[in-house]
Amino acid sequence: MALRATIYKAELNVADADRHYYGSHALTLARHPSETEERLMVRVLAFALHAHEDLAFTKGLSDADEPDIWLKDLTGSIDLWIEVGQPDERRILKACGRAKQVVVYCYSGQNSKIWWDGIRNKLERARNLTVVCLPSEDTRELAAQTQRSMILHANIQDGEIFISNDQGQITFVPEVWREAKD
Repeated sequence: MALRATIYKAELNVADADRHYYGSHALTLARHPSETEERLMVRVLAFALHAHEDLAFTKGLSDADEPDIWLKDLTGSIDLWIEVGQPDERRILKACGRAKQVVVYCYSGQNSKIWWDGIRNKLERARNLTVVCLPSEDTRELAAQTQRSMILHANIQDGEIFISNDQGQITFVPEVWREAKD
């Protein structure tokens, strides 16, 4: 018998002073059996950074043709494709061909650096690609606060992200390794 996804519920309140976006989102997250709590929470963090009323989680790990999160316009075109982790360069290039903007969030410290050093030259032609590294100490701390039902507050200002809940606050200072050129 195949293992089933674990369902998490999160109420995410976003105050993004950098984009002037303020909103609440009731999220239902399916955690794939092979997914860690750290990766799950990085998906939530990525959602907060790009929060929009039409932003949606996809089948993610269950479907190789979909990102972790995407934003589609009314015609079905993909405006934003968000990947979490260390996707291979073929997947990234395919995403760059399908979406207006592609953002990859990596979070595994030195492993992410090795991954990026290995593929960065292969992605030079991908003008719509942004790669962001999240500090692994902070993502592990956020994963330790994971609950099946959560209320999270994300405050974003001057490029810093403050995630708080009833267990405390974590401050993220993401490192942009590559900025889109479009």
